[in-house]
Amino acid sequence: MSDTPAFLDPARPPVPDLVVARGITPFHLPHRPVRGRLIRLGPLADALLTRHANPEPVTRLAGQALALAAALASALKFRGSFSLQAKGDGPVGLLLADCTDAGALRGYARAAPERLAALLAADPDPSAERLLGAGYLAFTVDQGAETHAQQGIVTIEGETLAAMALHYFRTSEQLPCALHLACARTDAGWRAGALILERIAGPGGIDPALSEADQAESWRTATVLAATLTDAELLDDALPAEHLLWRLFGAEGIAADRPRALSYGCRCSRARLTGILEGFPPDDLDHMAVAGDIVMTCEFCNYDFHFPRAELRGRPAPGASGP
Repeated sequence: MSDTPAFLDPARPPVPDLVVARGITPFHLPHRPVRGRLIRLGPLADALLTRHANPEPVTRLAGQALALAAALASALKFRGSFSLQAKGDGPVGLLLADCTDAGALRGYARAAPERLAALLAADPDPSAERLLGAGYLAFTVDQGAETHAQQGIVTIEGETLAAMALHYFRTSEQLPCALHLACARTDAGWRAGALILERIAGPGGIDPALSEADQAESWRTATVLAATLTDAELLDDALPAEHLLWRLFGAEGIAADRPRALSYGCRCSRARLTGILEGFPPDDLDHMAVAGDIVMTCEFCNYDFHFPRAELRGRPAPGASGP
């Protein structure tokens, strides 16, 4: 535990200080109505996913959620955080991932151990649909306390997380999209990635000679080429992003834009948690204490913060005077 008083200690817990400099590669097909992003978490996936000792199917789902959050956040202009949350009545009751405008990623999956064990005994490799059950998928942009959060919610529909996200795009009248998500344990550790394509609306950047029919055909061709991507290619650290994009779309022409970084993004700190605890009345703090300490666990990085009860004053009772 730090020797600095908790309320003065803004430091992160001992978690990886990891940045993947080329985690997001935006690209477009010149003069065609297609843009996209290639997401590759590299070693960041292993650092995030191994904070929790989940069974492999749950870890894969969490890794796909992280890649999806990065893929969607990187398309938006905002200051704050973008999050996806899947909440259902299945063994994995909550799936959460978020990504800031600077590319800081975090996430976790919360499961009911006994229900999950029963499902895995019957089906060792269950789908996302079976893990999550019936419920909803929500996407939220939070730009701080002074703005209203923007949120879109849709019922969970589809066997995979990618299918669930595409269902959201269809029902929310977004532009047509194609999406490939992957997460797997490799020889180098856990890896996760995503490829997302979006059809561009309007004339911007599109060859004016292309008719509506030609634009539709260009989009269809791009989605057919994207469908040839394999999980092994997407998760291969030795295959540079630009080479992979050329392998997929070189025949159509491909222009990669400036890559963007992704980083280990848990934002917990002793100072923040102390502020939360100091909002409780002293009696509540007394009930929270075990052997003289209050323990708060960050669900994202799975780190236990220990706060000596004697160092916390708590919220004064109404009408009480200060010292």
